[in-house]
Amino acid sequence: MSEEVDYDEAALKKRMDKTLESLSSEFGGLRTGRASASLLDNVTVMAYGAQTPLNQVGSVSVPDPRMIAVNIWDKGNVQAADKAIRDAGLGLNPVVDGTNLRIPIPPLNEERRADLAKVAGKYAEQARIGIRNVRRDGMDVLKKMQKNGDISEDEQKAFSDDVQKLTDKYIKRIDDALKSKEEEIMQV
Repeated sequence: MSEEVDYDEAALKKRMDKTLESLSSEFGGLRTGRASASLLDNVTVMAYGAQTPLNQVGSVSVPDPRMIAVNIWDKGNVQAADKAIRDAGLGLNPVVDGTNLRIPIPPLNEERRADLAKVAGKYAEQARIGIRNVRRDGMDVLKKMQKNGDISEDEQKAFSDDVQKLTDKYIKRIDDALKSKEEEIMQV
């Protein structure tokens, strides 16, 4: 009894799209010298006995281009939120004002810009690896289908070419996104 294996290009595209979405959310968390609420998306606070996203313990707003404001709803979480933002590796130092945190965004120096560009490169490489893993999974399905006799060797080759073209398209999109993010980071 052979297991039923099915090739689904739409499922591969969907997984590759999720990898791109993840990359753009990681890029959103990289500081470019302008205040953005997405800068704090990856910050988690030890609150209520668990790691909780910052936006679930307070509201994040951007009152001006050089400032982020966080209004913590529960006074008991203010210190934990302050510590989480300081420890997030973003180079930010919140100012506590009651249940509000004011976070000034300092201008980036050249060294910090280079560091952020390297971090962006690491995020892009992780995304490329994710895309290649999806390609590998697709190729494995095609090999199983050919082995089971569901498709011919010629069909397997044609589908493999399609998977490779899809992979190349997504890798190019990642490279374009990285180039754009690096230009944004290096812009003074």
